[in-house]
Amino acid sequence: MEFDVVVVGGGPAGLAAAIRVKQLAAEKGAEASVCVLEKGSEIGAHILSGAVIDPKALAELFPDWKEKGAPLGAPVTEDRFLFFSETGTTKVPSWMLPACFRNDGYYCASLGNLCRWLGTQAEALGVEIHPASPRPKCSSIPRAA
Repeated sequence: MEFDVVVVGGGPAGLAAAIRVKQLAAEKGAEASVCVLEKGSEIGAHILSGAVIDPKALAELFPDWKEKGAPLGAPVTEDRFLFFSETGTTKVPSWMLPACFRNDGYYCASLGNLCRWLGTQAEALGVEIHPASPRPKCSSIPRAA
């Protein structure tokens, strides 16, 4: 099988890359064949963690991500930064936290569910997803001239 673009790994970054390639091709009126190789039995099978997600990148891919049903859970409503010791905890006041520790506008989500959703969006755009694919050996990938 031949493809214009092969993405190895069906995680958030790989799926976003595949989606964006198809979007860019469509914007130019061109066709690009894109394939995602995933070693797991299905997209999201190896993504087990929860996360706090800034939806900015998702909104760049899909401005209508809420209407499309992206599985971002509850919005973050409060940040707590605690120091633990043998005798208890001490809360750091919010105003003392650097901006990178503030999660206003972010969402709690399962990365596995987000990957599965991204996989369905990718397939809707024509991306071929091949789960349970072993990783290719570097020697089997042709080099550009």
